Amino acid sequence: MKKNLLLQLVVGLLFATSHAQEIKDAMRYSQSELQGTARFTAMSGAFGALGGDLSAIKVNPAGSAVFNNNQFAATLGNHNTKNKSTYFGTSTSTSDNSFDLNQAGGVFVFKNRNPNDDWRKFSLSINYENTNNYDNSLFSAGTSPIHSVGNYFLSYANTGNNGTPVPLEFVTRQVGESINDLYYFLGTELPNKQYQNLSGFDAQQAMIGYYDQGFIIDAEDLNNPNSKYISNVRSGGYYYQENTVVSSGYNGKLVFNSALQYKNKVFFGLNLNSHFTDYVQTTNFFESNNNTEDINYRVKSLNFTNNLHTYGSGFSFQFGTIIKATETIRLGFAYESPTWYNLQDEFSQRLSSVRTNSTNVSLSNIVDPNVINVYAPYDLRTPGSLTGSFAYVFGKTGLISIDYKYKDYSNTQYSPQNDPFFRLQNRIIQNELGSSSEVRIGAEYKIENFRLRGGYRFEGSPYKNATTIGDLNSFSGGLGYSFGAIKLDFSYVNIHNTGQEQFFSQGFTEKARINSNKNNFNMTVSFEM
Repeated sequence: MKKNLLLQLVVGLLFATSHAQEIKDAMRYSQSELQGTARFTAMSGAFGALGGDLSAIKVNPAGSAVFNNNQFAATLGNHNTKNKSTYFGTSTSTSDNSFDLNQAGGVFVFKNRNPNDDWRKFSLSINYENTNNYDNSLFSAGTSPIHSVGNYFLSYANTGNNGTPVPLEFVTRQVGESINDLYYFLGTELPNKQYQNLSGFDAQQAMIGYYDQGFIIDAEDLNNPNSKYISNVRSGGYYYQENTVVSSGYNGKLVFNSALQYKNKVFFGLNLNSHFTDYVQTTNFFESNNNTEDINYRVKSLNFTNNLHTYGSGFSFQFGTIIKATETIRLGFAYESPTWYNLQDEFSQRLSSVRTNSTNVSLSNIVDPNVINVYAPYDLRTPGSLTGSFAYVFGKTGLISIDYKYKDYSNTQYSPQNDPFFRLQNRIIQNELGSSSEVRIGAEYKIENFRLRGGYRFEGSPYKNATTIGDLNSFSGGLGYSFGAIKLDFSYVNIHNTGQEQFFSQGFTEKARINSNKNNFNMTVSFEM
């Protein structure tokens, strides 16, 4: 998609914020999926007190010192997502399938040959993992008896200028000025002029929807340069609406780890994590109506497309410890710092509408600025977490492990904090998000060279209302076989949760209810040296 965007005619540089820096976007980078080796995912990631697995290092850094030998592993995964959407009583469904390299890494173990030294072992490891796979698609359709998406453009036009209407001079093209020229001007020059706190994005939304361009809205009084705006979408009747969201990309994490073993009782570890993300999303909203009132010069249908590309990098660190309380009982504790991201957005839009004239003839309007808004980089801090773990080991036969993780999502924060838009978003985050608890339970049973595994995961909603993103439930299972130095593992993970997809951030805030079901299959090949 980025290639397609770069083919457009003009690139604009905005020094202001974009609509893509909101609470739902912050949540995209604050939550992580159950990814990693097949053994790790088969046991639902309950490895905080166990270690001895390359993916376990991301839960508790002390886990790399549990390895007895050097080990290397790589994991391939298949991700299948099915989404059912319900909007005004109409149900639709979509599915998406993708393959990924979920994990690749290795650990090097250095044993102390001095029997009198209490420090028995030192390990170094490096491991890459996908923390999120963003390949997904949603389709919602239904008939609204209340609101039109025209209210989206109307909202920006009437409240964009610090709570007052956007001046007509910023939505009206001058003689010889093209749509591209005006859209580019609003994105580049207007923020620099700081015109009464009117952002370029607000003015752009009003402009593309205005009479001369998209015909969605019009001025109440053309003789008033600060006139309010009205909608040209027909009133009354019903609005048939479709919303399509297609996304792709990933959030990756590269872990640099070191750990120590003290005697045969305590393990200490530290991670330095490099994060990088690349997210692409295309949304397309279609609306038509059967309204017959005031037929002259009213909008019959419209199609609104938005393209977003977000990319950047981040940093975090972790430290943890594992204690062998007895020969059978293991205890673990780990802290993960916030992740400090530096992100950048690229954004483009296209609007088309169909209206009727006084003789009921259909006329089309197409607003395609061919401009990419390249926004100034910004910072996002996602919340840290605490993990406590317990494991019971049945000799060489099997084990049961439990992890509890606490994370306060209200600590998510955009910056620079002196930006009025970011201050508003941070207040919304503090008001709407809260703390979340996650429980992971895993078990493994050995039968000669075979390994049977299973697990369960529960993650509470990060939202105080528990509906925008609902609770998550996940079941997992897997099978492994040891050939000696080489091991082959398989896992299956089923994840289910519900949530809401809000189509637009203001003006038209309709939501569809989403029921999501994910099925992930993983295969890991590992070998020791």
